Amino acid sequence: MARRMSRRRLFEGLVGLPFVSAFPRGAAAQAKPKMRVRPGDPAWPSDAAWDELNRQVEGRLIKVRSPLAACVGASPDPACAQVFKELKNPYFLGDEVGLTQSLGWVGAWTSQPSVYAVAAKATADVVAAVNFARKNNLRIVVKGGGHSYQGTSNAADSLLIWTRHMNAITMHDAFVGAGCAGKSDPQPAVSIEAGAYWRQAYDAVTTKGGRYVQGGGCMTVGVAGLVLGGGFGSFSKAYGMAGANLIEAEIVTADGEVRIANACSNPDLFWALKGGGGGFGVVTRVTLRTHALPDFFGGVFAAVRATSDDAHRRLIAKALEFYAQALFNSHWGEQIRFGPGFVAFSMVFQGLDRQQTEAVWKPFFDWIAASPQDFAMLAAPRIGALPAQRFWDPSFLRSIPGLVIADDRQGAPVDNIFWAGNLGEAGAVWSAYQSAWLPASLLETDRRQSLADALFAAAKHQEVALHCNKGLAGASADAIAAAKDTAMNPAVVDAFALVISAALGEPAYPGVPGHEPDAEAARSQFNAVNQSMNEIRKLLPRVGSYVWETDFFQPNWQEAFWGENYPRLRAIKEKYDPEGLFFLHHGVGSEDWSADGFTRAN
Repeated sequence: MARRMSRRRLFEGLVGLPFVSAFPRGAAAQAKPKMRVRPGDPAWPSDAAWDELNRQVEGRLIKVRSPLAACVGASPDPACAQVFKELKNPYFLGDEVGLTQSLGWVGAWTSQPSVYAVAAKATADVVAAVNFARKNNLRIVVKGGGHSYQGTSNAADSLLIWTRHMNAITMHDAFVGAGCAGKSDPQPAVSIEAGAYWRQAYDAVTTKGGRYVQGGGCMTVGVAGLVLGGGFGSFSKAYGMAGANLIEAEIVTADGEVRIANACSNPDLFWALKGGGGGFGVVTRVTLRTHALPDFFGGVFAAVRATSDDAHRRLIAKALEFYAQALFNSHWGEQIRFGPGFVAFSMVFQGLDRQQTEAVWKPFFDWIAASPQDFAMLAAPRIGALPAQRFWDPSFLRSIPGLVIADDRQGAPVDNIFWAGNLGEAGAVWSAYQSAWLPASLLETDRRQSLADALFAAAKHQEVALHCNKGLAGASADAIAAAKDTAMNPAVVDAFALVISAALGEPAYPGVPGHEPDAEAARSQFNAVNQSMNEIRKLLPRVGSYVWETDFFQPNWQEAFWGENYPRLRAIKEKYDPEGLFFLHHGVGSEDWSADGFTRAN
């Protein structure tokens, strides 16, 4: 990793003193508060002040209490047992103002409810909350889907802006951004409010609308949050990142102003919202490009066991060769997993039918079958294709055994489903999560064996996965061009995959008898993940990582997440949020604050 630059010196050199006069109206430079206010402090808002905020948001101010609060320090009882059962339901987690999709990360953070939350239904509610937090020097948190592994959608002693109920979706046949008439061609698009999650978006755009929008793989991830981090989905090698498909956003900035950000209005802010990781304001609506659907989406699932270390090495090398020769293109996405003695494929495809897909995979499966003494299929390969418009159709997906899980709460919407493969993440407590971009040069003939050797060594410690859709090398030319005009680390366009190794446990919470996090097990899991990823990092002269899927303790995070784009992002942050109202762990400008976001560090 390159030596960390002096960012403050670089920033001052880049923007100079005249830049101060360019701050947006209402965000002019002033004395920056050293500490934010907590409950019990003399400056904490009075009951009358909170009542006034409640009036402004038409009764949508909530005094927050976590469902786990009654279980802390209590004897086990049926009520708490039911809570822990519900913690495996991502829709329950999303609908609870005091919870997040992950319950914490051992040694890093524990999900904590805010003191109050504004359950926003309109942009005006967000404006009122932002103004109240700024005037009263409060720690502010924003939560839509609540899927942050880093804990950025929760903070104790804070005011939460909860966008869950802002979920309107509007399709456009010919959208032109504000101020862009005559400058941009009309294009098909969809406008989605910030609290919608991707199952709702796919239902509106694909199942009902017959179009495709680039979103996340997990159905319960929030739309706005994914876009702000750049955002990858199963088919990103064909359609690009979610952030790169952003045409326009509505955002409330720290001064309480409602701004439109697109290529023609506030273009600097628009660029930052495409992968800058949040912290520039509260996005209330995004408008995303939509695409024509291919005839088919589909998947290939297979797992191969090797009978010896030598066979495992050859299997890994063959899997990489097969990927480089047959799958390294815009048709394919998702994962290849490497564990002790096995390689498993969970791949998806677009633009091919079943017969074409079977032809692609036949040489690989024939190679496996030719050496029964060395390899065995753990399960018969499954190859399936379906009309693309039905890929997220709840009624169709529920007819396939084991594919999806339904929200089992009484009265829950019948369309509330999620992929069975995402069940483990619901209510999870993380022990470790590390990732790195893998450059496509590692797939070249003279370097492929070194990658195979590293994956073999890594798998001895902990399973690792190549997320082939989370790197844009091999993607369509349009996807790569659009990615270059985002705030993402430029390494993403040269990476063929994001390699991830992680460890998590079942729902747990400090102080709940029988459900305490296991710190000793977490340390062991962390060590295994770290050793595994160290084998991979030996190949990489610079280690870049994806801001939403990364290590809480990521060193040199500014460079890892954004590379040479960080100074520009830092300047935009200073312009639109000079007092640092919007704090996120390892977000742009967070180095100015203590780890909890309450005390200014400089």
